[in-house]
Amino acid sequence: MIVVAGESLIDLVPGGDPGPLSPLLPRPGGGPYNTAVALGRLGAEAAFCSRISTDAFGEALLDGLRAAGVATGLVQRGPEPTSLAVASVGPDGSARYGFYVEGTADRLFTLPERLPEGVRAVAFGTCSLALEPGASAYEALLRRAFRDGALTLLDPNVRPGLIPDAVAYRERFAGWLPDVSLLKLSEEDAAWLGGSPREWLDAGPAAVVLTRGAEGLTVFTPGSEVSVPGVRVRVVDTIGAGDTVNAALLHGLAGRAPGALSRAEWRELLSFAARAAAVTCTRAGAEPPYGHELGDG
Repeated sequence: MIVVAGESLIDLVPGGDPGPLSPLLPRPGGGPYNTAVALGRLGAEAAFCSRISTDAFGEALLDGLRAAGVATGLVQRGPEPTSLAVASVGPDGSARYGFYVEGTADRLFTLPERLPEGVRAVAFGTCSLALEPGASAYEALLRRAFRDGALTLLDPNVRPGLIPDAVAYRERFAGWLPDVSLLKLSEEDAAWLGGSPREWLDAGPAAVVLTRGAEGLTVFTPGSEVSVPGVRVRVVDTIGAGDTVNAALLHGLAGRAPGALSRAEWRELLSFAARAAAVTCTRAGAEPPYGHELGDG
């Protein structure tokens, strides 16, 4: 089983003519949530670990997990409202967000007593690691999962508007790396964090995957560097593309350790992730592909 730990929220995405007051349509979202849904759609045994509101948006988020075949037994519930992210989409399909997260349910996540037997990987990232008090609980879960022998994936998916102290966050990020098996981040994340894949490898991860938008993906390991090109498609928006990469990497690893893959195996895995992300980019909002759309099941 693969557990994805982190926030779920509602993306409010443009749904009409472009403009500052164009209609906004609610869509399930949040980086970890999208990753869990993508895993379920790819056919992986996945579970979501978070805290979700009991409001109507929260019920819709749970319905989306169940429809994708994602287990919800690790989901905590609370009466606080669901977090909202207002998305604006640029001419190239790239998305920017404004967040409404004060007093919301997912911020009050608490460390679960234990994870189910048979968990082989746990994924973390995005807002959940930046917003207290839940951030400390997710950090504790990351360290415990790594100590217990699970593969841990970290996607910082940096949202600067949610980070009041950039210096403190960068220090905290560096402190996570000894307990991270696989670090995946975008070029924009890397630039904001101010480090390099080789520096981060030295701090702990067995591999660092860098996404380069339409140009593709690159993996850095202690002994090699492998790149694959992006898949050219007509981009509607890029919402959920990076989350789909997370899911494709975890699904494609299939229990293998990142440090054990050959160059050819990495090339195959990255190509699979690039194809999966490309499909997501052809759809409005975070709508990752199903396995059969990629010839995978």
